[in-house]
Amino acid sequence: MSFPAPRRIALPPLRLPDGSSEPGLTLSVHDAGAGPAVVMSHGFPELGYSWRHQFPALVGAGFRAIAPDQRGYGGSDGPAPIPAYDIHHLCGDLAGLLDALGIEKAVFVGHDWGGFVVWAMPYLHPERVAGVVGVNTPLLPRPPMPPMALLRAMAGGNDEKIYMLWFQQPGVAEAVLDANPGLVFEKLLRSGVPLEEIARRAGPEMDMNPFRRLAELESFGEPIGSDAERAHYTEVFQRTGFRGGVNWYRNMDRNWETAPEVGVAPIGVPCLMVCAAWDPVLRPEMAAGMPLVCRDLETVTIERCGHWTQQEKPDELNRILVDWLRRKIA
Repeated sequence: MSFPAPRRIALPPLRLPDGSSEPGLTLSVHDAGAGPAVVMSHGFPELGYSWRHQFPALVGAGFRAIAPDQRGYGGSDGPAPIPAYDIHHLCGDLAGLLDALGIEKAVFVGHDWGGFVVWAMPYLHPERVAGVVGVNTPLLPRPPMPPMALLRAMAGGNDEKIYMLWFQQPGVAEAVLDANPGLVFEKLLRSGVPLEEIARRAGPEMDMNPFRRLAELESFGEPIGSDAERAHYTEVFQRTGFRGGVNWYRNMDRNWETAPEVGVAPIGVPCLMVCAAWDPVLRPEMAAGMPLVCRDLETVTIERCGHWTQQEKPDELNRILVDWLRRKIA
């Protein structure tokens, strides 16, 4: 099958933890197949398009594959207020998408930032979750203090050193990224290389903010995808800019404050953690504590794979995902 064209789906009103509600927004959604639903949540800076290689495998195995452009991305709505991108809104959108499609429960699969969203689903919307799959992104325990305070301690007072800190000031990251979306994907959408090589070439003062100096950034690995596939990302982000996705980062402290249950009690639904051996940001060892918070957990590592797993090693991921789904969900 070919990757399905997206369709615009209006979500029902969003109910928030404080008892208030907001009008539901409209998401651009790729949807194909029949059977148990598998909802795929992309990361930054990506799109529902990032899951294009998973659709034939999932649909062919008897599952319904669903991949939205999430809030603030691509063809989906992007509200202006920064708090509209907190974890309650992001998870609420996925639950609302099930409502709009008439689906009771789904398996939620998340990569990068999408991984943090799907790991929050069993805590915030447990009745809608049949299982959770983290691709590169583990379920992390709740930190002892707000995430930005931890990162500022690591940065030694220089917020430019760590991209998540640099992202906090509205307009700063957008001014750099929006000016040249093609360069973002030319430099970053690349295959993995051994972590030792990255450390050796970066030196003792490894810069954890590649986004602010993309033009001078040394390229690692080979470009992922065809010229046309990379051009698709460039064209979409030329139109939308990066504000929506960056706003997810601006809610990290808010998420810590308003969703204290996430990462505390063990999850009871089946869980799968797919690590990538060469991901320099979401390293496999970060998943070591997951058996404490997942009662039914399987962990698999894809060797010689970097950060963009579902696009870099699609066959390996599809094989792992379909095997687990058939045993645990179908």
